[in-house]
Formats: sequence, structure tokens, C-alpha cells
Amino acid sequence: MNYREETDSIGTIRVPEDAYYGPQTRRAMDNFPVSGLRLPPVFIRCLALIKKHAAEVNSELGLIDPEIARAVSRAADEVWAGGFIDQFAVDVFQTGSGTSTNMNMNEVVSTRANELLSGEKRTKGRVHPNDHVNRCQSSNDAIPTTIHMAAAILLKERLVPALNVLHRELVVKTEAFSGIRKIGRTHLQDAVIMTLGDEFSGYARQVELGMHRLEPVLARLRSLPLGGTAVGTGLNAHPAFAKKVIAAIAGATRIDFHETTNHFESQAAFDAAVETSGALKTVAVSMTKIANDIRWLASGPRCGLGEIRIPSLQPGSSIMPGKVNPVIPEAVIQVAAQVIGNDTAITLGGAGGYFELNLMLPLIAYNLIQSIELLANAAGLLADRCVAGITPDEERCAANIRKSLAVVTNLVPYIGYDRAAEIAHKAYAAGTTVEAVAREENVLPGEDLEAILYGK
Repeated sequence: MNYREETDSIGTIRVPEDAYYGPQTRRAMDNFPVSGLRLPPVFIRCLALIKKHAAEVNSELGLIDPEIARAVSRAADEVWAGGFIDQFAVDVFQTGSGTSTNMNMNEVVSTRANELLSGEKRTKGRVHPNDHVNRCQSSNDAIPTTIHMAAAILLKERLVPALNVLHRELVVKTEAFSGIRKIGRTHLQDAVIMTLGDEFSGYARQVELGMHRLEPVLARLRSLPLGGTAVGTGLNAHPAFAKKVIAAIAGATRIDFHETTNHFESQAAFDAAVETSGALKTVAVSMTKIANDIRWLASGPRCGLGEIRIPSLQPGSSIMPGKVNPVIPEAVIQVAAQVIGNDTAITLGGAGGYFELNLMLPLIAYNLIQSIELLANAAGLLADRCVAGITPDEERCAANIRKSLAVVTNLVPYIGYDRAAEIAHKAYAAGTTVEAVAREENVLPGEDLEAILYGK
């Protein structure tokens, strides 16, 4: 491999000739080989969008040469479009402010801009990574801004639409199953009669409330700390810089981003991310309940509950022929566990604010983005490959009602709690139904008994 020599504030270092990153990125790659994890493309693209509009605004404000600004803008726009993603190789576990990733971006954009201007791939040439690409910015405001942008974009474009699809499919099943009577269950024991539609209406409402919970956090994510620079005072930034750049970002993303009302809060604390993760955790818990219920209701096919059938997607066993597992619900449950674990990491990350800066920004960024993307993917799969294909077993539902001892509850207003309990115990001991014992003991006239027991 051929190398070129590049110099930073520490000294000279060799960088691969085909690399667009520069010496600071090379040092970060060499010094932080912790996990092999990288910040996701959506994060990189959002950071590039900041650099693109920062260059254009800095040119408009007379802070950098227009030709340099055009080259920086074009280079950053190429990254925003998804280019050069392989050049962002800094580990997630790096300096807590995300400076290594910010400089990775500055160097890639600077090198590409120099290449556009001169044909020479150099990190520092006519375009400088700090003086031009990073003008009016600091890692301490650019990285928090990027986290808010990426999370807001993913919530709006990925998670909420996926939850909408899941909600719609559950509503369809609620209506389709509204006339199918079944036995309810509490404590995993038979309870009173309900409909399968009632059960699915609860799932639909859980998803609907999950979307409602995301609305206020999305509003707070729209508040961006760009312009605060190092500690929130805005040192070395033009007074008009942040508002102009944020307005351009809002136009590009079609999200109503705005400058924070207090840069010190926005850079020193990261409460909006913690709150967002809490809402995501709640969605994860809801999806766990829904997925678990579905797999239990579909258990069997002959020795389980078997009140619904779910689509068969793949053979379920390497040893038991004919077995089919509830793979989508199980995948959703695992996703939810990961999101709940991520929430713990984000909570600890949010607590990592000391004086004027949070020092766990890459950790928060990685886990928050992963949680949103995982939930979006899982919600879509659950909707399309499971819920949409659910069919009821009406005969099993009806048979379970007839067998249940819990229907004796309907007799309580007519014969009292103790007498009803006595009938239930006799039915259980004899291995027969509540109806059979009640008829044998003539507790009510036959037609009345059936109507009361089964709600007919």
C-alpha cells in the first residue's frame, strides 16, 4: 500500500494514499481499536449536512472564500448523499465528545474539496479541515446537533410510519375478530368471556399510545445546540451562523428544527436523548407484550392454546419434522430486549454530563439510533409478516369457552359466590363442564342457564 505523509498539531503521520481521511482520523483509528463498531450511516450523513450548509452560510457571511465554500459544500453533499461512508472508520468508543468523528468528517470533506479544486488528494491544501470545514463550529455543538437530527429524522421517516402500519393491521384484526367469542385469561388462568377483537383492540391501543409518546420527544429533538461552539457561549461563531444553518437544515430535511433557547443546557446535558430512549423503551415493552401474547395464542398446533394461526415462515426445528416456530414474535421480543438494554446505556450516558459537556456522546448516538432502527424494522416485520396473516380458530375458541370453569362467574348474581365456587370445584373434580354440573343440580332452567353461562 502506498502512503502519503500528513501533518497535524502533534506531528507527521502516514495515511494511505487512497484515503480521504487525514492524520487525526488515522491517530483515532490506531488509538481506539476497541469494538469494531462504527457510528451508523444516518449519523455520518447528518453531520455532513451540517458541514454543507455551514460552508454555504460562512460564504454568505463573508467568512470563507466562495470558491472554497462551493468545494466544501459539494464534498459534504456527496457524503450526505451516501458517498465515502467507508472513510468513517473511527470506533464508537472514542473521545467522549465525538471529536474524533467530527475531525474524521472535517478531514474527509477537506480532502475531497482539495481534490475537487486541485486534483490533489491532500487533507490540508487550499481547503483546511478546521479553518474552513469546521468554521463557526465545535465538536461540542456539532455532535449533539447531529444526534438530535439523526434521531428526529429516523423517528419521523422510519419508526412512526412503521408503527402506523402495525397499528393499522391490528385495527383490521380487531374489527375482523369482533364477533369471535373466546375465554379471557388472567394469571395464565381461565377468566371470563371476551372477544378476540377485544384482545386485539388492546394491542392496537398500545401501539397508538406508543406513537403518542413519541410526539413530545420529537418536538424536543428539534431543538439544536449548533452555534454554542466549545462551551455554549458561541465563541468564534458569527451571531447569525446558527439560525441560518439550522434554517437550511430544516428545509433540506423538512423537519422544523430550530436553535436551542439555552446552549448550556443543550451541550452540558442530554436529557432529550434520555427522554427519547425512555419512550422507545416503552414501545419496546408494548411490543414484547403483543408478541408474547400472539405466540401464546398461536401455541400448539394441537397441545397449546391454538386460538389463532400465524403464518408459517420457516421450519422450526432441526430435529422435529413438521414443527413451525413463531419466528417473527420471537425476533420482536429479542429486539425489545436490546432496546431496553440500550436504554440503560443511554441513561448512564445522559448522566455523563460534567460541567459544560456530556462525555458519552458517541455511546448515546450509537444506541439511540440503533434502538430507533431496530424498533422500526421489528414493527414492520410484525405487521407485514405476522399480524396481517393471522387467522382465528373459531372452533377452538368456542370449545375453550365450553370447557372453562371461569364461566361459572356468570352465575354469581343468581346463585351467589359460594354456590358458584362449589359448582366449579365439582366440575373440575369430575372432569366435566360447569354447564353439566349446573344442569345436574338444576340451579336454573335450562334455556336460562345456557344464556347466562355463555352470554347468548
